[in-house]
Formats: sequence, C-alpha cells, structure tokens
Amino acid sequence: MAAADDLHSPDLRAAPEREDFYAESLKLLAGSGYPFLLSGTYALSCYTGINRPTKDVDLFAKPSDALKILAFFREQGRPVEMVDERWLARITRGELFIDLIFNMPTSGSTVGEDWFRGAPKARIYDTVVQLVPPTEFVWSKIFVQDRYRYDGADVAHLILRKHAEIDWQRLLDHLELHWEVLLIALLNFRFVYPSERDLIPGWLMDELLERLAAQRGMPGPGVKVCRGRIFSPRDYEIDVTEWGFSEAFGNLEERYEHH
Repeated sequence: MAAADDLHSPDLRAAPEREDFYAESLKLLAGSGYPFLLSGTYALSCYTGINRPTKDVDLFAKPSDALKILAFFREQGRPVEMVDERWLARITRGELFIDLIFNMPTSGSTVGEDWFRGAPKARIYDTVVQLVPPTEFVWSKIFVQDRYRYDGADVAHLILRKHAEIDWQRLLDHLELHWEVLLIALLNFRFVYPSERDLIPGWLMDELLERLAAQRGMPGPGVKVCRGRIFSPRDYEIDVTEWGFSEAFGNLEERYEHH
C-alpha cells in the first residue's frame, strides 16, 4: 500500500453539484469502515494524469460488503438502487449517481479480498481512499467494447504509464479463459505505441502467440457461436436473435443434438 507521502491527488473536473455529491458520499463511505476501491475516471487520472469530465464515480467492493454499503447509505437517508443483482448497484441523488460494482458477469470475475492487497491510496475531495490496483484496473476495463463506450484507450494509457506496477502473470491468470482478449489489447498497445513495445514482457507475448498458433490447428465449435455479447449485448443482439448464433452461455453440448 502506498505511503502517506505517495498519495495521488488528481486535478478533478466535475460540476459543483456533482462534486458536492461525490465528496459527501466518499467521506461518508470512508468513515463507515467498509472496504471499497475507487476506479473509473478518477483512478485513471491518478495513474496517468489524464483529466476529463465524468458523469459518475465507479466504486468496487466485495459482494458481501456491497450489500452492507447499500444498507449503510439507506440508514443515512441516501437513496440506493440495485440495478442488476449480478453485478451493479447505485447510490443516487436525483439524476446523480455513484456506481457500486461487485462483479463482472461477462468475464465471471468477482471482486475479492485479493483486489485490496497493495492497493495504492489517493486523496479525493479531501478523503483518502484506495484505488483499484493497476492489474485489476486493466482487467475491469478490457471487456468494455461498445459502440457508445470503448475503454481501449484507457487500457493503453494505463499500460504506458503503469506497466511496471502491473502484475502480468496475475493479469494472465485473470484472463486465462479469455486470453485472446488480452492479446488483442496488447496488440493494440503495440500498434498505438510502436516505440514502447518492449514495455510488454516478452514471455507474455510468446505465451499468447504460442496459444494462438496451437489454436489455429484446432477445429472450431460444432455450432455457430458469437461471444460478442460479452463486449456489448446491444451491438451483437442481431447475431443471436436473427443470424442463428449461440450466445456461448449454458451447455453448448446439448445443442449439438440439433445439428
């Protein structure tokens, strides 16, 4: 964990009414004693120095703590909302909100105790909070690939600025099943920053390319499969509603009987 004199203090950009809501909510939550991690635009600003306006604040917590955090804010008279019991809740004030994320259902990744180990600190609106560590920051953003929101640039910038603090083996372990998504992100980084290709460990590129070479000799699935909805349910809706592709969820083996 970062020492007190290593605190990040980003130059934040938010409208005054948003700042009041964010500042008050973070102060309340920090005082509650429930562990949480700050992510999103504010964490990106801490890590890279990139400052941009934001419409919300992203917090991560373990599922059990997320429920307690919601109960805590309700006790404080603050409206809360369970947007999706699989992964997302919100703390609200009118049209303003703070996202409380406890799972990433598309990748089967639940926020756990290990996310908090070595989490750096930041001072946000005079409140000291912990940030989502660089490794988990990449992991949480690498699947955000939607026509209205694409976080590929955030991933590339984070790698550029914090590559030495990313636990690459842990990131590979996180994405073991979805190693192609990691390879895509790393190839994107290499294209964007050709002079910085050496920032990606050679062993990692070798491992991913070896998997790609091995995969090329393998037969494809026996049924039509589209995994695009992991990235964007709306962008790939037509694939499963009209074009006959499976969403790749459930037991595909059962569907072989009909082909």
